[in-house]
Formats: sequence, structure tokens, C-alpha cells
Amino acid sequence: MRDRRSFLKDMLARTYNLNSNRRVLGKTGEEINLVSLGGEITVANLDKQEEAVKIINRAIDLGVNYIDTAPAYKDGDSESNIGKVMKNRREEVFLASKTHKRSYSETMELIESSLNRLQTDYLDLYQVHNIRTEQDLLEIFSENGAIKALEELKDQDVIRNIGITGHKDPEILLKGIKEYDFDTALISMNAADIHYKSFQEALLEELIERDMGIIGMKVLGRGKLVSENGLDSIREALYYVWSLPLTTTIIGIGSLEELEENVELARKFEILSVDEMLEIEAKIEEFEEKGNFFKYDW
Repeated sequence: MRDRRSFLKDMLARTYNLNSNRRVLGKTGEEINLVSLGGEITVANLDKQEEAVKIINRAIDLGVNYIDTAPAYKDGDSESNIGKVMKNRREEVFLASKTHKRSYSETMELIESSLNRLQTDYLDLYQVHNIRTEQDLLEIFSENGAIKALEELKDQDVIRNIGITGHKDPEILLKGIKEYDFDTALISMNAADIHYKSFQEALLEELIERDMGIIGMKVLGRGKLVSENGLDSIREALYYVWSLPLTTTIIGIGSLEELEENVELARKFEILSVDEMLEIEAKIEEFEEKGNFFKYDW
């Protein structure tokens, strides 16, 4: 494996070829804002639906054009809240959801409920959710697995693109990506990633080679990365990830103020240098479990 400095130099050179605030989502051809709206935190809270709807509408007003959700987020409450906005603004966003089911029949049932909650008749992206093990791969690729359902739905124009997601083991995702021609990959990507089971080093080059849309998640480690024993600021955490050659980052939002801050950071974003990237990685090394907690615990 190349040394770290050489790897980063190559990755940053690739990022310089991308648009700074909007990047093409691989073979989908869609231009997506660096900041995308995650379907958790306030957006998934049915008891805060009024606030969630304000956040979703404001995100779209600010140019956020990718919204990510899943039926597993609060038993569909996230999709229900997003559906309140999609009813009137569906054509303004690239809408993504997921199936956590592994079989054909269960996935077909699941997407019907997702579409109903989201108040739409199609999804721009439908993903196999949280692929963690060899058994997950065996099941989704089986004769009556989830991939068969996704291919059928794509043929029917119910979904437009097929993706894979995972945050536990990059080697498992790598096997899935090599076995099937996915359009996108949603992967964990933050400043702590390099220190344990690195998705960055295991997957980025392969995803780029396959022209897949690369979507980062867990970029703030659910807030754990920015703390007394972590990074200095959200800016530092986000600029680190945005300096890598991915398309966008989905971020869970707790308030309108958080949303405004993230969008403003993206507007002012400039790619970090190799030295700045290495400095951030070194800063978090001692506390890497905080940023990689989902690899250990989930």
C-alpha cells in the first residue's frame, strides 16, 4: 500500500477536478450539493413534524438537492415527515431511500410503504441498506434476493438507480461492489476513518474506477468528532471529508441553525492541503474510537 502522504496527494488531485460546491453523482449524471439532508435526528421525529418540515423546506431553498431516508429510521417516521414536503416539491430533489430487507418479496412490500409515506411514485435512488456480512451479500444476490427486486423496480421506472450502503466493514462492501454494477455507494467517511477499517483506503479508488457516485455518511461521527478530545470545529471535520473525491455528504440536522451553518461552510469551502489533512488525522488518532464507534458497536 502507498504511504499516506502519497495516497492523499492523489486523492486531493482528483478532488481538484471536481466542482467545489456541486459534484456529479457518478454514472447517475446528477449534480448534487456537497451538503445533503440526512433523514435522521429532527427529520425522523414525528413529534417534531412541524420543525422537520421547516428544515426540509429550508434545505431545498438553500440549494440542498439530495435527501436521504430509510424506512428503518423511526419505523418510517422519517419518510412520513419528508413526504409532507415531497407532496409539493418532489421534482426539486434527488430522493433516496433504502431496503433493509434481504429478499425479493420483502423488498417489494417495503418499497410500497416507503412510496406511500414519501408521497411519490418513484425514487431516484434505492439502496440495499447496511451491508455488514458475507451472509448479507449471499442473501441479496440470491435467486430470490433483494437485488432481483431492485432490478425489476428499475425496469418499471419505479426506481432510477441502485445503490449499496454500509458502515461496518469496508472489505464486505468491496466484495459487493465487485460482484454487482451498483450506481452509488453510501459509506462512512470521516477524519477518524483512516485509523480503523478504513473505507477511504479500501474503497475510494475502486469506486472512482467504476464511476460510482460516492456518498459520505457519519462525517461528524454523530457529533462525537468535535469535542474536547477531538477536532476543533465542524468546519475542520467537514472540510477534511469534502477534500476527498466524493460527491456529497448526508448530514443529520437538529435545527435550522445547524443547516444554515453547514450550507454556508460548503459555500466557502476550499480544498485542504496534504499537510492539513495529515494534521487532522493525527489530531484524532488517540480518540479514533469516538469517530469509528459504529464499526466497533453496531
